[in-house]
Amino acid sequence: MNVDNNTRVYYTYIGKPSELVGIRRGEVMKLSTRGRYGLKAMFQLALYYGQGPVSLKQIAIDQELSENYLEQLFSTLRKEGILHSVRGAQGGYMLSKKPSEITVGQILRALEGNMAPYDCVVDDDFVCSREDKCVTKPVWRKIKNSIDEVIDSITLQDMIEENNKIVEQEDNQ
Repeated sequence: MNVDNNTRVYYTYIGKPSELVGIRRGEVMKLSTRGRYGLKAMFQLALYYGQGPVSLKQIAIDQELSENYLEQLFSTLRKEGILHSVRGAQGGYMLSKKPSEITVGQILRALEGNMAPYDCVVDDDFVCSREDKCVTKPVWRKIKNSIDEVIDSITLQDMIEENNKIVEQEDNQ
């Protein structure tokens, strides 16, 4: 197509609006097993908080997770300072802080990285030729901010309290 500088070209999108912004019907945003299993394992550690180190084997049994996979996850979480390891026969892992001081956001970011739906929202080096005309970037930024707000507002202690409510309801039935 030959277009001189004085000619405007308009494109018409023919399709579903949801496809324009990259969302397909029936799809959901999913965390990887790193985030899902890591959060379950940290919840289990929170249940044992104050009782000393807990073995990976015990956490794996309690949450029905792979012990080998948990080892990888816990290595990352330990490096991030979210938990401590204790060596020896009675060793295992412990939270580095009280459950009320560890958020779901801290855990998920340690295991998953940033929780933004697209790189353009968080990566200053991300180059997009359409950034100055992008109508979806503000949407992605709002989604990222909403996700951050939610995951940063939930602590392991909140999860324990929610679990206690569930257990209590089951006991009353």
